[in-house]
Amino acid sequence: MINNNKFFIENLNSVVFLGGGHIFSELIKVNNSLKLDTLIITTSHQSKLIDKKIDYKIFDKLDDKFKKFINKNTKVKNTIFVSLAARYIFKKDTIENFFSNNLVNFHLTRLPLNAGGGGVSWQIMREDRIDNQLVHIVNEGLDTGPIIDNSLSLFPKHCQIPIDFEIYKRKKFIEFYTKFLKKVQNGKYFDLKPQLNYLGNYNPRLNTEIDGLINWDMDSYDLFNFINAFDEPHKGASTFLNNGNFGKLYLKKVHLHGGDISNHPYMSGIVSRHDKNWIVVSTKSKHMILIEEVLDKKGNNIISKIKVGDRFYTPYGELEKSKKIRTMYNSKGLKEKS
Repeated sequence: MINNNKFFIENLNSVVFLGGGHIFSELIKVNNSLKLDTLIITTSHQSKLIDKKIDYKIFDKLDDKFKKFINKNTKVKNTIFVSLAARYIFKKDTIENFFSNNLVNFHLTRLPLNAGGGGVSWQIMREDRIDNQLVHIVNEGLDTGPIIDNSLSLFPKHCQIPIDFEIYKRKKFIEFYTKFLKKVQNGKYFDLKPQLNYLGNYNPRLNTEIDGLINWDMDSYDLFNFINAFDEPHKGASTFLNNGNFGKLYLKKVHLHGGDISNHPYMSGIVSRHDKNWIVVSTKSKHMILIEEVLDKKGNNIISKIKVGDRFYTPYGELEKSKKIRTMYNSKGLKEKS
């Protein structure tokens, strides 16, 4: 509920999650410890990400059936509705008159600097080392609602690829979520802080197959960060080798290497040395890239089949095609829109 630019919920007794993910079991434990009832509403596509042992209800639209279900199972004014990567379109009338402005979104980066999707992959590419746990009011915009509360920290040095960041973020999120609910339960009135939209930056969602194609014209730092951005738990940044007989290949476990001779832009992508368990690949700038895993479409590491003098490349036509497609998701899954 919002009154005089303050957010609060009186007599909080339940939490309704809207969206999907792998973290519901931990969130339910938190709710149970605070004696809060839990409901999970998800879409048919996002339901595939939820542990089958967890109870949830599928609604692909926030229609009258959805509203009837909510009214039957909760007291809206005593409930906080939490969007977790929800793929619903929230309209102003629904937000204000049905949810009573009790609809919030947890956004795990800084706003308005990192609005949108793509998560830590964008942060890795930009070398953003600041973590931010943030909750804001949902409005009709894309991550534009006023901020309720947040907590900043620095990523540990060991965080290099998405799985490292996600493990850290998950831990910090559970801590932040727990503290936030306790504040709400204790009757705290939060001063709403408007986002400074003139500082904003929107990041579109990413899909590894579409957006993870490697442009070998990048310099060594950008190549290193780009490949890392699509490493575990993702399939890997992709490219081809020589005449493409191996099909699309996915690179993982890369290192930035400055211990060999200088490069020339024409050498970018060439395998200059093979050290059995890794290969040394030239870039257009002074550093080289060490690669430990070159995976085929079946996930087999074919690094032993690669020879000195081979060249990684990505056809310009493929790179141009990927840039013409905006990665978007709806309740049914991936939606490609050019």
